Amino acid sequence: MYHMSKRIFDILLSGLALIVLSPLFLALSVAVGLSSPGPVFFRQERVGRGKGLFTMLKFRTMRLDAPSDTPTHLLRDPYAYITKAGRFLRKTSLDELPQLWNILVGDMSIVGPRPALWNQDDLIAERDKYGANDVRPGLTGLAQVRGRDELPIEVKAAYDGAYCAEMSIALDCRILWQTVASVLAGKDVSEGGPGQR
Repeated sequence: MYHMSKRIFDILLSGLALIVLSPLFLALSVAVGLSSPGPVFFRQERVGRGKGLFTMLKFRTMRLDAPSDTPTHLLRDPYAYITKAGRFLRKTSLDELPQLWNILVGDMSIVGPRPALWNQDDLIAERDKYGANDVRPGLTGLAQVRGRDELPIEVKAAYDGAYCAEMSIALDCRILWQTVASVLAGKDVSEGGPGQR
């Protein structure tokens, strides 16, 4: 029953958000386009439920010459690649908004472990220990409200496992509320830290 309710909640909330936020999507698309040449959206292969791959969407925040399959924290100088609009988008987490489409079509959920890059073998292996690769990845999750970019992989995977062990609508609502508070406060965002966004 929980999983069905969660999926219905995902569809309703993501669909409504895509409609309500469409003017913001348009404004951000223009800002991305004016900030640097290239497409508005950044597409990247990520690990989904059951470790299947899907194409995750973001607003593009980096120049076209940035390495596409390297986590930002592993780049020698990430700020050399991030565009002016991209800095704002990352600081406010607005670059993640296109994932509402991923949620609507069923690749992701609103709440769940953040989707790993296809080549993040260490994170994927750690999540296997907790069964955290067996659920839909989320736009936000327990690890995001407990430290986000500042967390080492082992701790992040443990939080993902704790979420999977306690999944409930009440927990999802609590995480969603804490996410809004963290984003508004600009907490725990680090381009050079040990976490993966």
